Amino acid sequence: MILEILAYIKHSYYIDDMSDDIGFLLGDAARLLRRSFDERARVMGVTRPQWRVLALLKRFDGSTQVTVADMLDVEPITLGRMIDRLQDAGLVERRADPADRRTWRLHLTPEGEQKIEALRPTALALFDDALAGLDAAQRVELEAMLNIVRANLTRKPLEVSHG
Repeated sequence: MILEILAYIKHSYYIDDMSDDIGFLLGDAARLLRRSFDERARVMGVTRPQWRVLALLKRFDGSTQVTVADMLDVEPITLGRMIDRLQDAGLVERRADPADRRTWRLHLTPEGEQKIEALRPTALALFDDALAGLDAAQRVELEAMLNIVRANLTRKPLEVSHG
C-alpha cells in the first residue's frame, strides 16, 4: 500500500522541496485576481459570477443548469438565481430540452455575446497587469505548470485496496 501511495505521489509531479507557502501564494493570487476583476467588471454592469456563467455558456452553449452549476462548483439553486438575473437582463435564455421536459438548456442571447465581447478587453488587460514582469516564455511555463497542478487536483483520488 505504501508503494502505491509513493508511486502516486511520484506521478503527481510532487516537488519535494516546494515551499510550504505555495497554497497561500496560489490562494492570494486567485483572490487578488477575483477582486481586481470584480472592480473592473462592475463598471460594465456585470459581476464576476455572472461573467463566469456567460463565459461557460460561450464555450458550452446549450448546457443544462445542473451541468453549469457543477462546472462552477455552486448549488443548482444558486445558479438558478444567477440565471434568473441574467435572463432578466436579456443575456441568457432558457430553452426546454426536447428530450426531457424537466430539463432546461441555457443559451447566450445576442446581447450576452455582445457583453462577453465587451468584457474580453477588461479580462485581457487584467491578465497583462497580473503577469507584468514575466516574459513570453515565463508566461507559457507558468501556464503549463498551473495546468499540471490543476490536472493533479482533478485526478481521481488514489484508490487503496484493503485486501
